[in-house]
Amino acid sequence: MIRPELRKFLSRWSELLIAGFISLAGLWLAFRGGWFLALLGGLVILVGAALLIGAWQRLPFRRRIAAPGVVEIDEGTVRYYDATVPGGEIALRDLTEIRLLRLNGRGYWRLRSDLNEALLVPVDAAGAEALAHAFTALPGLEMGLLSAALAHLGEQRDAMRTVWTRPGRGGLTRPGPVATCDTDQS
Repeated sequence: MIRPELRKFLSRWSELLIAGFISLAGLWLAFRGGWFLALLGGLVILVGAALLIGAWQRLPFRRRIAAPGVVEIDEGTVRYYDATVPGGEIALRDLTEIRLLRLNGRGYWRLRSDLNEALLVPVDAAGAEALAHAFTALPGLEMGLLSAALAHLGEQRDAMRTVWTRPGRGGLTRPGPVATCDTDQS
């Protein structure tokens, strides 16, 4: 019933559109007259603005599903299932480092635990957008910097960037420099 182009546009931008509509509804309410409606409208505008900022930061996580496998977040654990390569799981409380990799033209999250176990999760796997919400629970993580790194992932050929390290573990808490990876496989 809805055209495919419009459905694709709405699926990507719907969260931003709803937050913008809430802000506009607050603006309309604020100008209806009286101090009570102005105060109520101002509160609705603030809520809409907060939702708009969060939606903008999560926007790079919303991608077309192009990689095999499924990402699932359940009770503080990131799970990745794939039929062709080994998947796995890592609890968020055990994470010590998150890296953003680009290997052979595809982006990956590399999650490393305190036991040096690593899990590679494609950024465009089904359910990978849920990682945005899961990562907000990590101490010292700046979502804006993480979103910016993910948005610029396609600009490098093959690269690796540390985007978060657990504070108190002697590492970075801000994204580090981009390092190129030598992935030539003849």
